[in-house]
Amino acid sequence: MTELDHRVRGVDHAAFPTFDPAGTVRFYRDVLGFPVVHSICAAGWGPEDHPDFIHFFFDIGNDDRIAFFYYFGIEPFNQSGRGDSYAAFGPDVPEYFIRSRHLAIHVDSQEDLLEYRRRLDNSQWPVEMQIQHETIESIYTHDPNGYMVELTRAMRPVTPQEDLDANLTIDALLDVVDAPEPTFAKLLARKAELIVARAAQWEAAQAQESNA
Repeated sequence: MTELDHRVRGVDHAAFPTFDPAGTVRFYRDVLGFPVVHSICAAGWGPEDHPDFIHFFFDIGNDDRIAFFYYFGIEPFNQSGRGDSYAAFGPDVPEYFIRSRHLAIHVDSQEDLLEYRRRLDNSQWPVEMQIQHETIESIYTHDPNGYMVELTRAMRPVTPQEDLDANLTIDALLDVVDAPEPTFAKLLARKAELIVARAAQWEAAQAQESNA
């Protein structure tokens, strides 16, 4: 596959609906300390039945933002008690699936991570989990809209070998899910096959770098 040039520069903003704008402002501005940096007030939009709304943005660093839509006169749709302001889930949906959709915000150090833990633990949205996994350490909570929010810091840099492994894993995954009945065991087996198939190519590339 031809490698495409990489032209994007991160997230401009991620946007979500809210039915609790006051709680949302308290959580992101007053607890986490993310400044409000922009808002749009609109008397309807597009179709005639579109409600009036406000679209407001918080600065999450690095010129990135998290934004929310509050639609006037619209009542919450989620009556199940599971999920968030955007999506409701019934009792048959496992909790790990619900939590898989979340926003992760990067911080530079463990000191910064623990400062955000302190802010959250002193609020009505305390940290629910603090976990070290592979190369990162993270804290998790849910915001007033039921969205899971993660704050995370790198414990060490990701190595070029891990980047290579990631691409190898994805290539194996695409092969496996393109066939009937994909399983984790089949993924590992296909990954092993790709390692054997590509070993000579990697060795040649390493030798070329050593001679350069």
